[in-house]
Amino acid sequence: MTLSLFAALALTAAPAKPQPFTIQDQVSMRRISNPSASPDGKRIAFVLRSTDLEANKGRTDLWLVNADGTGLRQLTSSPESEAQPVWSPDGQGLYFLTSRGGSRQVFRLPLDGGEAQAVTKLPLDVGAFALSGDGKTLAVAMEVYPNCPTLECNTQRQKEKTQSKSTGQVYDKLFVRHWDTWANGKRSHLFVLPVDGSAAPRDVMAGMDADGPSKPFGGPEEFTFTPDGKGLVFTARDVGNSESWSTDLDLFLAPVDKAGTPKKLTEKNRATDTHPVFSPDGKTLAYLAMSRPGFEADRLRVVLRSWPEGKERVLAEPWDRSAGSLTWSPDGKSVLVTADDIGHHRAFSIDVASGQVTAFSGSGYAAEPQPLPDGRIAFLRDDLKSPADLFTVRADGSDLRQLTRVNEEAMSRLRFGDFEQFEFPGWNGETVRGYVVKPVDFDPKKKYPVAFLIHGGPQGSFGNHFHYRWNPQTYAGRGYAAVMVDFHGSTGYGQDFTDSIRGDWGGKPLEDLHKGLEAAVKRYSFLDGDKVCALGASYGGYMINWIAGQLPERFRCLVNHDGNLDERLAYFNTEELWFPEWEHGGTPWENPAGYTKHNPIDHVAKWKTPMLVIHGGQDFRVVETQGLSTFTVLQRRGIPSKFLHFPDENHWVVKPANSIHWHETVLDWLDQWTKTAAKKPVVAPTR
Repeated sequence: MTLSLFAALALTAAPAKPQPFTIQDQVSMRRISNPSASPDGKRIAFVLRSTDLEANKGRTDLWLVNADGTGLRQLTSSPESEAQPVWSPDGQGLYFLTSRGGSRQVFRLPLDGGEAQAVTKLPLDVGAFALSGDGKTLAVAMEVYPNCPTLECNTQRQKEKTQSKSTGQVYDKLFVRHWDTWANGKRSHLFVLPVDGSAAPRDVMAGMDADGPSKPFGGPEEFTFTPDGKGLVFTARDVGNSESWSTDLDLFLAPVDKAGTPKKLTEKNRATDTHPVFSPDGKTLAYLAMSRPGFEADRLRVVLRSWPEGKERVLAEPWDRSAGSLTWSPDGKSVLVTADDIGHHRAFSIDVASGQVTAFSGSGYAAEPQPLPDGRIAFLRDDLKSPADLFTVRADGSDLRQLTRVNEEAMSRLRFGDFEQFEFPGWNGETVRGYVVKPVDFDPKKKYPVAFLIHGGPQGSFGNHFHYRWNPQTYAGRGYAAVMVDFHGSTGYGQDFTDSIRGDWGGKPLEDLHKGLEAAVKRYSFLDGDKVCALGASYGGYMINWIAGQLPERFRCLVNHDGNLDERLAYFNTEELWFPEWEHGGTPWENPAGYTKHNPIDHVAKWKTPMLVIHGGQDFRVVETQGLSTFTVLQRRGIPSKFLHFPDENHWVVKPANSIHWHETVLDWLDQWTKTAAKKPVVAPTR
């Protein structure tokens, strides 16, 4: 790596003395993703995102580095973003997605010189793609009308809809909207076509009223060619009118060279089946599967299916972790996965013969492991003080080597807070863990105000991870200590721990949070227990509203991002109904007590704590009226409060300028209530 290359890309000149980390630094960090090892394992392509503050968006380019860390070079620099690098079988070129020419298509870049050339010139945008093992066939995902027999039909129908003076849309089933998008009659379908363009693309999901990949977060990991290239295995939720309350994703097999109805491979399992990947010898299909229908946070097990016979077995059944990022080792003797694990997100190797599980990534957050032919494994790694970079390691976890330092210049001018993990007896005396992040320029003789961060999910984790939305270093850089507790319901501590939150949203988690905060204040003398603000989003936002009614005297201030006020009403205006139905034990008319047991709206008469409420106008998971309702309560009761609304954001705040605005508003709110001699507010009586 040449330092001058990254220095030339620096957003600002390096100051003489490193400065505390800020939100401006956070949004400007380069983000590495999608590592892809060449067939010979000697080179690794990856995607690098930089932030264009003037355009208010991120843009991505393709980069290449040798597996020993030498030869780093940028491959693309088009104004349009590039994504999803896939090697040609001979290792001489990279296929990728780009919007060059105004439409998102598959391109190929020769690595021996020359310009990237379009491989597809389809009338519709390509959302994701896969390349067959022989390099002759592409599978591409495109948004189409399921009953349109041709692409021309789709373009004509879209033209007619655009030209129509009416904007009305008739719905006869759910989803009406999902995540941040209104349903428009289209589905993501998978098409196959020759790489050389000698035949027209064919919809292998023709007529299916389902999405492949699944929405809103499915990608190329959800479909793959069979070893002989004659079939395509893909993931889809094809459940008819029950789509919005079903987690029954299945694997399907569709023929590539002829029309035919896809065959469902996982008919017996009514829960999620996903992430198909074939072994190097083509004799085994590995995939991830849940066992309980309706539960989106059930444990994902690794299933091995003999191909094509279909005999199956679960690999490493006793291992109590939920697997992700599935891939095979080159010799087919093990599979590589990632999983939350005791406040970290580690990478593991699972022996196919014995089921023995070996962690090889160490501490921090590991992602997207890529096995190399020489036995080493490439993967992305970050932690609470370092953004992600590319590393390699031996399969036993030894000889860790860092290949990239994509933020080297930026890191040289920044200071971060140190961190450590702690544990305490939580609900029922069970061990619960959390993290404390010290303020930048920490002085053990001083007392510091506390930002108490509560994660969403609720099946999630605030672990050893450099997060780009909820990064405790933004608070540490402002002079706060950050405390994060992985309460009952969190992931990475065994499935029973995760399951324990069901039907108890305001019970065990609240006890863990309260006990965890007090344990941290007692253990760390630098924490000012009298100057604490609690912040949370999604389930964390719900918990902020619950805390307001249950612990009205404990916190100086609260911050609620996209959190529910009324769980009963939330059922009727959210989109993925399987979630509240599982968490609260059925529908509101079947089990009304499940929605009132821990419902914040029933305790607003006890609210006293100043609260900042934030909501996105495109959030269809927790709709904006929940935030408006919360703010209405606060204002009507005379409680100091503010409402920050982002009409163009969904459940997350992702646009750079909005992220900066979010953090500046939040930090100013914390400053107002913890860094001044602010008195506890007097709540005006209601009339």
